[in-house]
Amino acid sequence: MAPIAVGDVVPEGTISFFDENDQLQSVSIHTLAAGKKVILFGVPGAFTPTCSMQHVPGFIEKAEELKSKGVDEIICFSVNDPFVMKAWGKTYPENKHVKFVADGSGEYTQLLGLELDLKDKGLGVRSRRFALLLDNLKVTVANVESGGEFTVSSADDILKAL
Repeated sequence: MAPIAVGDVVPEGTISFFDENDQLQSVSIHTLAAGKKVILFGVPGAFTPTCSMQHVPGFIEKAEELKSKGVDEIICFSVNDPFVMKAWGKTYPENKHVKFVADGSGEYTQLLGLELDLKDKGLGVRSRRFALLLDNLKVTVANVESGGEFTVSSADDILKAL
């Protein structure tokens, strides 16, 4: 499947997360993003070095600025289970705006066409690193990395596009 691109409508699919009441929720991306401006940024793995020390902190640090430019939701997405994503999110006590969501089986990642085969590193099939800007489900920015790079999908890259 070709990777999601600018002009595409994000496919319908289900992701999971723990809500503010610590209840496990499984909801559709369309439910989360319909009628909103949403950043969906994907990382290959929770607790991995680049994801934990650069990618996620950038979105947490820039969240207020992103929201001031009309962003309604900032969603961190990874092929992990929701318990891992919940634990990872708790390592950022300063976070007030980034929602950590799970694509436990990688099915939504496949729908996006953004799989990254990391079997040789013992990680299985994960998500490529990316940042999408959605406006009422339509992709207006699609910054997708090659391999394990981190060159085009940062919070600053999305800010420049706003």
